[in-house]
Amino acid sequence: MLPVLTPSDLPADLEAVRTLALEQNRLARTLWEQLEILKHQVAQLNRAQFGASSERLPGQAELFAQPLDLPTPPATPEVKVTGHIRKGRPALPKDLPRTRIEYDLSEVQKVGFDTLERIGEERSETLHYEPARLSVIEHIRFKYVATKDGESTIVTAAAQPSPLPKSNASAGLLASIQVDTFVDHLPINRQETRYARLGVHLPRATLCEWKLASAELLATLLPPLRNHVLQAPRLHLDDTTLPLLERGRTTTRQAYLWGYLGAGQRQENGLWVDHPPAVLFEFAESRAGAHPLNFLRNYHGYLQADAYSGHDALYRTGRIIEVGCWAHCRRRFFEIAKAQKTPGLAAQALAWIAKLYAIEAGVKDQSPEHKLAVRQAEAVPLLAQFHQWLQGNANGLLARQPLAQAFGYALRHWQALVRYTENGILEPDNNRLERAIRPIALGRAGWMFAGSPRGARAAATMYSLLGTCRLNGIEPYGWLKETLERLPAHPISQVHELLPLAR
Repeated sequence: MLPVLTPSDLPADLEAVRTLALEQNRLARTLWEQLEILKHQVAQLNRAQFGASSERLPGQAELFAQPLDLPTPPATPEVKVTGHIRKGRPALPKDLPRTRIEYDLSEVQKVGFDTLERIGEERSETLHYEPARLSVIEHIRFKYVATKDGESTIVTAAAQPSPLPKSNASAGLLASIQVDTFVDHLPINRQETRYARLGVHLPRATLCEWKLASAELLATLLPPLRNHVLQAPRLHLDDTTLPLLERGRTTTRQAYLWGYLGAGQRQENGLWVDHPPAVLFEFAESRAGAHPLNFLRNYHGYLQADAYSGHDALYRTGRIIEVGCWAHCRRRFFEIAKAQKTPGLAAQALAWIAKLYAIEAGVKDQSPEHKLAVRQAEAVPLLAQFHQWLQGNANGLLARQPLAQAFGYALRHWQALVRYTENGILEPDNNRLERAIRPIALGRAGWMFAGSPRGARAAATMYSLLGTCRLNGIEPYGWLKETLERLPAHPISQVHELLPLAR
């Protein structure tokens, strides 16, 4: 804090007074800067613990072109009734299996009439749920005594009861364990309890081993999935933490899952063709830049990521073109604006960025050619004005002030941030991969940590395959069950045929 001065402390020399005043001003500026940083940190902590997770300010319009991938209920039709409007019940999907139950008059009711002639029927539907159930499949292999050329032998029909050797778990049960864990975020101990309610005790150690072993079987699909990702016209890169509990330790340590998402469109014979999106996660024990550098050692093209300094080596190769992320840039201004009682420069920056996303909202379903034309005509002039605004307002901000850091981030990475306007296959942010990472964060809240490097690698495998299912609109349980049934006997040279890609 500033020292308390009394009149006796003031020097008699005018120049000395001037020096003292400048020093006091420097100390006051430093303290003010530290106060701003602490206020920003307190606001962030309060928001993290008590606030909403949405990155929207009150009254703010939707900024992002891609909304959250949340299921929506069927449309509710409005049924017009005389005098008022009543909302009808949601229509039930036509492809659900249906059971017909017929209701007729009782015999006592029928004998009360001289004649009865059925003239039609009234139909109504109720949505029914049946709890999951366990059953036993008996695999009967017929045996024969066969003779040929005077010699006899015993021949037994082939069968494949379980994808895992020496296991009595069916492909359907293994698929259910994986979906429960990595889609519905249900820890193994809760799965154990649920199976006990169904009448079968499956120890959590057994369930865990089945989960790991089936993931290791499915890891056969990772090499072709990796090739597919690396062939994409555009790559997204990000990482997330994975607490790891190793044998002999009582506390977890920080490990990581590196995520690579490939998507985009390419021209074939004059037409734009979609590259089916796919995501691949790799387990790593550190956040060192060597991990993505190794994964992308043969990649040439666009890479969209945050401004992590560990990625700099990727761009120095000359093979990879950096594309910045406006979501990361916007988030810095949002954290400041959220904590302010009255709108300031941070809110104004958000308004500039909102205009960029409004342009993107108008072209999100258009061809890359159309996107490029609109971006060049509308986004590029807007970005030039925004850049001028950033430069003009950055002067005079305290160097360590959060607002100065937000301005500095935008200005330092401006070339990468505006690169999306140079090609219609690019996107303004890395949100596509962030949405693919979100299930991992939800899973951590359920199962909390990986119990071994083997478990961490299994998690990476399953989040890769099930994340790719989600990107392509493929129902995960059905795909897993079919794949686990087919994979043990499938030719290794054709294993790419089993990938969950939109066709």
